[in-house]
Amino acid sequence: MTNTDTSKNSRNVIFLVAVAALGYFVDIYDLLIFSILRVQSLAGIGVPADQITEKGIHILNMQMFGLLVGGIIWGIIGDKFGRIKVLFGSILMYSIANFANGFVHDVETYAIIRLIAGIGLAGELGAGITLVSETMSKENRGYGTMMVAVIGLFGAVAAAIIAKHYAWQTAYFIGGGLGILLLLLRLGTFESGMYKDVAEKKVSKGNMLMLFTNGKRFWKYLCCILIGTPLWFVVGVLVTLSPEFGKALHATEPLSAGTGILYTYVGISIGDVFAGLLAQLVKSRRITILTFLLISVVSVIFYLKADGITPDRFIWLCLFMGTAVGYWANFVTIASEQFGTNIRSTVTTTVPNFVRGALIPITILFKYFVKDHGYINSGYIMMGIVTVIALFALSQLKESFGKDLDYIEE
Repeated sequence: MTNTDTSKNSRNVIFLVAVAALGYFVDIYDLLIFSILRVQSLAGIGVPADQITEKGIHILNMQMFGLLVGGIIWGIIGDKFGRIKVLFGSILMYSIANFANGFVHDVETYAIIRLIAGIGLAGELGAGITLVSETMSKENRGYGTMMVAVIGLFGAVAAAIIAKHYAWQTAYFIGGGLGILLLLLRLGTFESGMYKDVAEKKVSKGNMLMLFTNGKRFWKYLCCILIGTPLWFVVGVLVTLSPEFGKALHATEPLSAGTGILYTYVGISIGDVFAGLLAQLVKSRRITILTFLLISVVSVIFYLKADGITPDRFIWLCLFMGTAVGYWANFVTIASEQFGTNIRSTVTTTVPNFVRGALIPITILFKYFVKDHGYINSGYIMMGIVTVIALFALSQLKESFGKDLDYIEE
């Protein structure tokens, strides 16, 4: 290969990482915009103050259910028809849904559109991580997935800033517009070479049943999902419901979920950098995730013991919790590295979305505990449960750092 060819390949890889990262940026913006605008938008369509928590959880769960359904749909499409098809189809769907969200006037319409948005959002991260993992060298792909996560997670920062300065309807319109702009940028993307090789072979592609017909394969798949649940509990419950936790902690001023999400995701971005570098240094994703899981328990204890919490202290605690659960890129990468090319997109797309969708049973169980134990004790109980499960699941997975991904599942 000539120097010119090498330079061209390097530029292509950089472009692919940039497109995947910007896609995840828009994905995170659209994924979290409801959590940030929950109180403001529901009040804006006439929901009584005493029903905002209940209606908000309902709409959030509809979005998460959409992620579950969409993860399956886009994962299968990615393995059967190519990763690029997912990058175009998913962003078009959630961009249109976000435009539509700016026109809602009742809770059920709101919920249905967030369901559709969730289906669209489900394809973005999995397709991007799969493409990057299959295109970069096995020694350096961790850096690529780290950059996708770090740049992408700043979509939460953008969402919080825009929500603070614009009406909630405008914030949704901006999200839809960003998606359409990115769709145009993606016209220059290219398909994974590994996928092209598999596409020409007569093997089963995108067959999700393969994950359930083999006990060892199913167990590995389930463990990939379970190691991510503490992260989403922190974001989806402890931070999203921070106004309610603030009351239980006797906050000096009402806590803002938008502010909490903003600084939590800044922390996650910082954590993803440290997690990515740590994984490259120790050449182990398992050790990295173990380290971050243990630190996340400490961060949550600090949060739940912060009686009389002030807005400034809340910001620092969100940064701490976000950094502690900043193993998202490693978590998605480890899932991608566990399976063959013919079902890799299905796995890499469904796993993070099943983790997001796990927020449904997590919130149901959390609400059950709240009835008898209140917000603070329920937070301790739930964090303990999801962390123990995640640690056990991690112990069941083999180290995948530097693993050759050019193989298929029989």
